[in-house]
Amino acid sequence: MADVKGLEKAARAAQRAAAAVPRARDVVAKAQFPYRAPTVPLTVEPKESDEKLLGAYDSAWARRMPARYGRFFLTEGLVRPVIAGLARPERRGLDRIADLEGPAIFAANHHSHLDAGLLITSLPEPHRHQVFAGAAADYFFDTRVKATASALVLNAIPIERAKVGRRSADAAADLLDEGWSMVIFPEGGRSPDGWGQPFRGGAAYLALRCGVPIVPVHLAGTGRILPKGKNRPKPGRTVVTFGAPIVARDGERTNALNARIESAVSQLADEATTDWYSARRRAAAGETPSLAAPQAGRWRRAWELSGRKPRRGSKPKAWPNLD
Repeated sequence: MADVKGLEKAARAAQRAAAAVPRARDVVAKAQFPYRAPTVPLTVEPKESDEKLLGAYDSAWARRMPARYGRFFLTEGLVRPVIAGLARPERRGLDRIADLEGPAIFAANHHSHLDAGLLITSLPEPHRHQVFAGAAADYFFDTRVKATASALVLNAIPIERAKVGRRSADAAADLLDEGWSMVIFPEGGRSPDGWGQPFRGGAAYLALRCGVPIVPVHLAGTGRILPKGKNRPKPGRTVVTFGAPIVARDGERTNALNARIESAVSQLADEATTDWYSARRRAAAGETPSLAAPQAGRWRRAWELSGRKPRRGSKPKAWPNLD
């Protein structure tokens, strides 16, 4: 009998405790400053959120001399050695841009957050220290800490991915006009599965607007070192292949130039996985493999991708003299 009374007493105590929980929530919900953020008077304009501020982040300070000196020492003393040890890059085609003068747009495929650092540290002088990167505003500029780090280390400016941003285009065009080169990834984001995505027209538009050449670049191997969705890199090997600069033709439109850029990067991908001579023959025959995934199941796409690893140490063959 005593046990029954004890259980009943415990049950009533539990009910009282459960009933007190909603009352506690009500107290918290009705609490005011300092337990909650202070209210803003109706006559005062609310402060803009960090997201809006950082979407229009002004990175001009990163191109002043103190920041440029700091970035030089970061690039040469930290970033390049880290990437050399982590990615062990092999750089090809540097002879194609040996005579490149003035600003240019370096347009590359995109598989990993490692891509920007790998590409910038692979650029020859003077471009390596006179370059800025177009970075996704919603990722690299969503907090003030990330925005500051991106601007300092990569000399990055925010690029709106979800919409056409005139502010982003004007900022990039102004820097190109001032003599800065640009690193951009026309796919607009990292590949989710290792296959390429359609190129967007931002690089082509800027090239036409500013009258600068575009250097196609293919990056291989970064997706295995730090793929999308992973935070811990796995050391591996990479190949950076530079193509010949592309100059817009008279009267050429953005879509046509964008198609030429994507085709050039596809040819560089073919060259990286085979050799220069074979890639040129396929390009001449219009048979260059596409960067896009085949219309097949996931297992088939993964199997096809496994056969497209770059060949390291292969020497490009000379184009035969047919005269």
